[in-house]
Amino acid sequence: AGAAARGPLPLPCLLLLLLLLLLLVPAAGAEPELRFRPPAEAPVRLFTEPELARYDGHQEGQPIYLAVKGVVFDVTSGKEFYGKGAPYNALVGRDSTRGVAKMSLDPADLTHDTTGLTEEELKSLDDIFNNVYKAKYPIVGYTSRRILNEDGSPNLDFKPEDQPHFSIKDEF
Repeated sequence: AGAAARGPLPLPCLLLLLLLLLLLVPAAGAEPELRFRPPAEAPVRLFTEPELARYDGHQEGQPIYLAVKGVVFDVTSGKEFYGKGAPYNALVGRDSTRGVAKMSLDPADLTHDTTGLTEEELKSLDDIFNNVYKAKYPIVGYTSRRILNEDGSPNLDFKPEDQPHFSIKDEF
């Protein structure tokens, strides 16, 4: 009445065991970096405007997010600058590209729209984007506006390989 009395394992069970053994036994000459991948810090997300607005620093224990040039950064570590009541809190929970370019907290400037910015403001935007945000804060996603057109169709000009911190090898 023990296991021996049951007979041989059915073929599907044998195939499953063989597959598990093949996956668990390292292949000769296989590169360890291809077999094992460290867990990602956090998944990169696509944020709509209402979703991004939830991360405005007003809810205790919630991360604080700020988008610049359609790239969403986690600025929680700068809570003293971006948290509730902090000097730059007006910038968070939205894409504040224009405000960053103009160094403005005027509500009219707290938008993604860069229409009419001067060359000096665009240079300032790039400098701050690269030397402050990309250098200091982790990227947690992109605004839907960066990837999608207003009508929801794909933005054909969006190239993931041109995005900050993108590595084609991480995609496979």
